Amino acid sequence: MIVLDEPYVSEPLIAWLVESQHAVLDNAMAQRIVGQGHALDLVDAAQAAERINAGERVYTNSENALAWIVENTANPSLTHAIALFKDKAAMRRALTALDPDLFFKTCSIDELFKLDFSRLETPFVLKPSVGFCSVGVYAVRDREDWERALADIRSNASSWHDRYPESVIGAGSFILEGYLDGTEYALDAYFDEQGQAHILNVLRHDFSSPEDTSDRMYVTSAAIVRENTPALTAWLDRVNALVGARNFPVHVEVRVQDGRVRPIEFNPLRFAGLGGTDVSYYGYGYRTYEAFLTDQQPDFDAAFAGKDGKVYTMSLLNAPADATGDERFDYDALRARFTKVLELRPFEVRRTGTYGFLFLETDADSADELHYLQNTDLKEFLR
Repeated sequence: MIVLDEPYVSEPLIAWLVESQHAVLDNAMAQRIVGQGHALDLVDAAQAAERINAGERVYTNSENALAWIVENTANPSLTHAIALFKDKAAMRRALTALDPDLFFKTCSIDELFKLDFSRLETPFVLKPSVGFCSVGVYAVRDREDWERALADIRSNASSWHDRYPESVIGAGSFILEGYLDGTEYALDAYFDEQGQAHILNVLRHDFSSPEDTSDRMYVTSAAIVRENTPALTAWLDRVNALVGARNFPVHVEVRVQDGRVRPIEFNPLRFAGLGGTDVSYYGYGYRTYEAFLTDQQPDFDAAFAGKDGKVYTMSLLNAPADATGDERFDYDALRARFTKVLELRPFEVRRTGTYGFLFLETDADSADELHYLQNTDLKEFLR
């Protein structure tokens, strides 16, 4: 079962739904896609809830869909896992046994502005307890960072609610947690009927500076997946021994240093958001959501054949802080900067805060294009 919702359904997902005729909840988003001429196997709300209650696997393209599932189904195992994974503070508490020395503190937005910074241990990360796509995430190393973060929250918290429902961005509660060193990775994975973890893709999340918290640069390659999958799968199995999720997809972000894996966040019932998970399809030829819903693990050896010298990138084109949204973005000029664009998806910047997703193929031994993409503020493309 698939539940589609705002703000975006990717073309590869739509194409697979048409080809496979996999069941889709009949809702406004599904009707919009049907209205565009795509034939979907629509299932009404009552039948969809019955199938989910009976244990059928369910996947969503967007966390906007979580509210419908929680409010309309009676599958305690599923809804418990959704609630736990979505709430960063609850997950920190659940995983205390794995990270007993990891500092975290929760507070309401009113309490946040009353905190005595001199009593906080830096560096730390400040973010909404319920969040999405690095919205409202700040790395705080000193008082200047702290004051800048609070000012940004004052200015932008209301706009987050305009873009996303409360179940996706909950700006009423925040978490402060110790800054994690190491390399950051994003995982598209799922837990099977027995609760065992299966990783479908591993992306390294690169940053332009220690202050950077954006989603500009995620890269995957045959080497990244092969080298990291065994240890990360073992860690996910330890996580799920405490959580107990079954038949459950999740997008996970972690940091790894000296072999130690530490969690950043878990995103329930989906893989990389806004269709970002399609980097697996463009790079390796398999769809992550198809693998989960059909319980067929990809053949990595076949998928990676001939790809050892390639790197595949998914890049969220975040808008500059001073952009008004009235500018025109020159997508053709951006495309011309790169040798091999696999896909460039325009988004409505006022709805998502970004200009779109860019998917690239580059040679592993040539980093010039990725260095440019990681560091540009995109202002040269605003007209």
